[in-house]
Amino acid sequence: MKPYVLLMGLIVAGCAVGPDYQRPEVSMQTRFVGGNAETIGAIATERWWLDYKDATLTEFVTRGLAQNLDVMSANEAIRQAQAELRQTGINAAADGSLSGSVIKSGGDGTSGTSTTDSGELGASLVIDLFGGIRREREAASASLTAARAEAETVRLAWLAELLAAYSDARYYQEVLAQYRTTIKTRQETVNITRSQFEAGAATEYEVAEAQALLSTAKASLPQYAALFDANVYAIATLLNEPAGPIKAKMERGSPQLVTPGGARTGVPADLLRNRPDVRSAEADLAAAVAEVGVAEAALYPSLSLTGSIGRTENTDAWSFGPQLSFPVFNQGLLKASRDAKLSAAKQAEISWRASINGAVEDVQVAQSNLSRYRQRAALLRTAANDYGRALALAQENYRNGAITLLDLLETDRNTSSARITAASAVNDAAQAWATLKIATGAGSAATVPLGN
Repeated sequence: MKPYVLLMGLIVAGCAVGPDYQRPEVSMQTRFVGGNAETIGAIATERWWLDYKDATLTEFVTRGLAQNLDVMSANEAIRQAQAELRQTGINAAADGSLSGSVIKSGGDGTSGTSTTDSGELGASLVIDLFGGIRREREAASASLTAARAEAETVRLAWLAELLAAYSDARYYQEVLAQYRTTIKTRQETVNITRSQFEAGAATEYEVAEAQALLSTAKASLPQYAALFDANVYAIATLLNEPAGPIKAKMERGSPQLVTPGGARTGVPADLLRNRPDVRSAEADLAAAVAEVGVAEAALYPSLSLTGSIGRTENTDAWSFGPQLSFPVFNQGLLKASRDAKLSAAKQAEISWRASINGAVEDVQVAQSNLSRYRQRAALLRTAANDYGRALALAQENYRNGAITLLDLLETDRNTSSARITAASAVNDAAQAWATLKIATGAGSAATVPLGN
């Protein structure tokens, strides 16, 4: 048999050693606790933040996803992974160079100088007999998939931070408004008490006590103003923009975020497709399995074709032939490397399974929180309204002498506390809705074109 026929037979018969990746079996519940068995399908492109119906929030999300530094860095990681993928396959198997020179020589006692021209074209091609190069490409492709999923994870983390900062800023604005209302109410109480003191119906102590409560309310304003500023500055950082214009826009005021309507959770199996961190962990597992094949292929002989064409002055030369290499004395090292890759693949599988468990927990906790926080917010709003009516009645009764100043001040304190607690509960519920959306993977690949 001619050697080239044998060579072509080896090329055709070449196979990829090592395991082929298949998603491992994973046992998952048919539904979340308190949920149903209805799937939600692919939700990566859902622009759920629009459901808050807050134009400023929508504007911030649109701008931020296009220019946030973390998102930009994650996108660059995708480009890096794409370039690394191009380094594999035929680009890894083929090598060669073209070189040429023109050399002039001469010296003392010679009749002149001489010129020597030479050129050479050399090339080599590795025959992927056992699939090592193919497995390298599989690993690089899986790494690209992981980079894309990681970019989506970064987007969701950024959305969570922005939503929290924006919601907190609006909450602190609401608290400031509530304290301004409290200040107005307590100033009225001070005025009534002073009038009664001048009429001999109240003591100087009572005037001082009413004034102290007013001063306490005024002292709370700088604290909450500072907290508002801190969240505005966090928004500016997340948008990668100067804080001044953002603060000016936020200071115009807007109501607190209100929790949108229902939020479907789907079934646990949806997370395998919708959660980018789970998909990233699976891609890492696929890459680790492919690396086992790379290490396995290194145990076997390697075959390459090399050739060159050269010319020196008037002499042409060429060479061509196969080169076979057997790893003989480093088998122990190569087997240890293969075993290390096997262990890394098993660790990657464990990490993938852990990411699934974590994702299921995230959804169930977020679902429970949303339900409880909605109930709490509704009840606390009712309590705040009830206290508001009680305070109005207490002021009227105190003005008419039907209750003491102590009764009025106690009702005032309770009313102020109830209003702020209710505002906090509204904030918690609004953020819990976003947390549930993010836990299900919604919005990880949503497009936000400027102008929308």
